[in-house]
Amino acid sequence: MLHRVKKEQDINKNKWIGVGGHFEEGESPEDCLLREVFEETGLILTSYRFRGIVTFCSENYPTEYMCLYTADGYTGTLTECTEGELAFVAREEITKLKLWDGDRLFLELLKEERPFFSLKLCYHGDGTWYRAVLDGRELELFDICDEKGEPTGEVMERGMVHHYGKMHRTAHIWIVNRMPDGSYQVLLQKRSKKQDSYPGYYDISSAGHIHAGDSYLPSARRELAEELGIEAGEEELRLIGYHRADLRTSFYGKPFLDQEISAVYLYEKPVRIADLILQESEVEGAVFFELEEALSRVRNGTLPNCIYEDELQMVKDAICS
Repeated sequence: MLHRVKKEQDINKNKWIGVGGHFEEGESPEDCLLREVFEETGLILTSYRFRGIVTFCSENYPTEYMCLYTADGYTGTLTECTEGELAFVAREEITKLKLWDGDRLFLELLKEERPFFSLKLCYHGDGTWYRAVLDGRELELFDICDEKGEPTGEVMERGMVHHYGKMHRTAHIWIVNRMPDGSYQVLLQKRSKKQDSYPGYYDISSAGHIHAGDSYLPSARRELAEELGIEAGEEELRLIGYHRADLRTSFYGKPFLDQEISAVYLYEKPVRIADLILQESEVEGAVFFELEEALSRVRNGTLPNCIYEDELQMVKDAICS
């Protein structure tokens, strides 16, 4: 890794990056690779692999395309670099370094031995990224937040957030119907079997992550519309509090560490199942349960669910107060 600390006017100032540089006239990617590595490190590569192409888009600079290689064979002795300090870094220590947020993503792809890929990374002028597209598929980016739910300025891709257990934000919306006898029903959605976590389980009426740059209330309205087809006004969602979740489990052999702060909303307008428009990729079905029954079955484990009992209790306390 190269720690860029020697140039004052350097877009990579104080960050850790790989070695490399721009193509010269007539060079192939391999020509450029071998020349740049030798110029910056004094090493001659003897074994290397072309792993992917990364497209960098910025509000301040023209679009650039990077040919991404890894190497596992070389000859020579490491020399001093005019652009920064060179160091061999253990794989497990790389994420602790000061890196570009997008670099963390493609380094993770390399670590996973993902086949040849195309990754597009888009950055604001201040260096924060706002978009990532992997092999033509849009990826979700989340703001990493502190214990109070305030964004720290770090942005991370969804899979990495759950792999490393980074604190992030979600919006939870509970739909409750008041019955003629004064009791309440709560709508639970049944998660699609295609979900990457808890497929086929009963869940909150509607819920979703807060995308990077977004806030709680607009995200809650978006999730209701996308998952259930309910177009709710801001005044129709009642904030009843915040819930802190800490879940450590695994899915499909991979660790799943969920550290999240959720804004919890109530939607209390009458809802009929027949009027819902379900998002098939996310929601398999929706069922009304008596609130007390739902609480009891979540508590005793007779309902396959991924609901936090204390959050459902928050709902009961709010509507009964």
